[in-house]
Amino acid sequence: MDRTAGKELALAPLQDWGEETEDGAVYSVSLRRQLSQRLSPGAGPGGSQAPSPAADAFLHYRTSKVRALRAARLEQLVRELVSGDHEQDPGFVPAFLATHRAFVSTARVLGLLLPPPPPPLPPGIEIRKTEGEGLRVNKNLRAVVSVLSSWLRDHPQDFRDPPAHSDLGSVRTFLGWAAPAGPEAQEAEKLLGDFLEEAERKQEEEPPEAWAGPPGATQTPRPDSPEGCSEEEEGLVREGPELLDFSVDEVAEQLTLLDAELFSRVRPCECLGSVWSQRDRPGATSAAPTVRATVTQFNMVIGCVLGSVLGEQGLAAPQRAQRLEKWIRVAQRCRELRNFSSLRAILSALQSNPIYRLKRSWGAVSREQLSTFRKLSQIFSDENNHLSSREILSQEEATKGPQEEDTLPGSLPPKLPPGPVPYLGTFLTDLVMLDTALPDMLEGDLINFEKRRKEWEILAHIQQLQKRCRSYCLSPRAPVLAALRTQRQLSEEQSYRVSRVIEPPAASCPSSPRIRRRISLTKRLSAKLSRERGSSPGGSPGDPSSPTSRARRSVCGGIAQMWACERTLIACPQAPLLQGDM
Repeated sequence: MDRTAGKELALAPLQDWGEETEDGAVYSVSLRRQLSQRLSPGAGPGGSQAPSPAADAFLHYRTSKVRALRAARLEQLVRELVSGDHEQDPGFVPAFLATHRAFVSTARVLGLLLPPPPPPLPPGIEIRKTEGEGLRVNKNLRAVVSVLSSWLRDHPQDFRDPPAHSDLGSVRTFLGWAAPAGPEAQEAEKLLGDFLEEAERKQEEEPPEAWAGPPGATQTPRPDSPEGCSEEEEGLVREGPELLDFSVDEVAEQLTLLDAELFSRVRPCECLGSVWSQRDRPGATSAAPTVRATVTQFNMVIGCVLGSVLGEQGLAAPQRAQRLEKWIRVAQRCRELRNFSSLRAILSALQSNPIYRLKRSWGAVSREQLSTFRKLSQIFSDENNHLSSREILSQEEATKGPQEEDTLPGSLPPKLPPGPVPYLGTFLTDLVMLDTALPDMLEGDLINFEKRRKEWEILAHIQQLQKRCRSYCLSPRAPVLAALRTQRQLSEEQSYRVSRVIEPPAASCPSSPRIRRRISLTKRLSAKLSRERGSSPGGSPGDPSSPTSRARRSVCGGIAQMWACERTLIACPQAPLLQGDM
């Protein structure tokens, strides 16, 4: 029987085999096929003739069993950190270190991981060390030091416990006798110094003033203001330039600079569903501060768009259309800069009902900008769990930039293009859904570590994107950043009131922007009545079962539903909530 290379290579490299239980721990077992090419005798390197791949070579593969820890008690998980086969299961240590805070504290892990110090030696006796020997005991200590090295490097914030930082103190004590001259001990000392220096710097700084909300949010409405709008909502002139006074490139680049910096500071463990879902509980106001910072920036961009478009009520429709067009161009520039966070925020504001319902303003927007707006909106379509944005993000990660052309042999490897800056809400949603769908514990009080592996896959993706975000070469521009901070912002309630003053509500829900031509409600009703009369002539207008009555009820119900949408802040189906914290 002829065995071709194609048939052999088509074999699955990894095949699920089942489960095994050992010492109370559950392992998932897979079979891994490793292919290797062998040469016939006399055709190898020692033979006299050159090998002929077609005639003298044949394929050989071997199958090995691979085990991955799926569920176990905490003590078994910690032992696996030190004694596990990391070649078979290379993802166990990073997955545990990234997700352990979801089911156990750092202090508890250190209590099980760190061995007690050896007893003191009698006076006059010293241990002789061989040259190059970093540890004084055995390979188990080397494994513990290796785990601590990864922990200190990848998750240093796990050891922040002010003011004493007792967890970091335990690590320093262990490394002081296990690896006193190793780089791990130096890393622990440096980390402690950074924590103390940061605490001193915070004490020297003056306490920040309490934020009173968006400008105009706490102002007292004037009695003569339309529908209770404040002076700020009436569009009073502010000192200094507004955000849209700057060029499209300047605004988009500064937004990208802020978004990339905030995203690179996000602690992946704060994105876990078990952590992020607890943010609104009493006493959890300080939970996930780095994620909250990105949400605050996201909502601030939305507020800036609302304030700049709706802030001045005296603008004519063409003037307001110019502001809409400029924000669409800023969104397009963010797309070119691979900044999907501000892109999503700008689109969310433009799709929100206070702006989306301004039919006259959208009617003055050029067709070119409407087409751009429609194409950008398709990126974050709700279909198939935001499949479009996920696919585009994957393509952006794999796409070469202009500075990433193929290089000649022997030259330096090409640099990755900066970004992209993702919309963090996509990852938060995935992790919350994952935390809800899978249990934390399995039968027998076993920790479901398979769930943590799936969470780690998402967190690892976030970490990869964070490395790419640090490669942006954008310089801060103080005037643009100052205008961004002082930009007029409106709350949800204010935005809707101002929008109703600019364009009073109509009898039907507007279809702005009119990207597609739609048949009016009257024409649709007439056509429906004509069809039904032609097919079923019977029935009186007052008969509930007659076609005319059914059509009237249908239309009245539709108008009532549209009117309810008109009174709601977010009326359009594709418009996301503004203050939903992503």
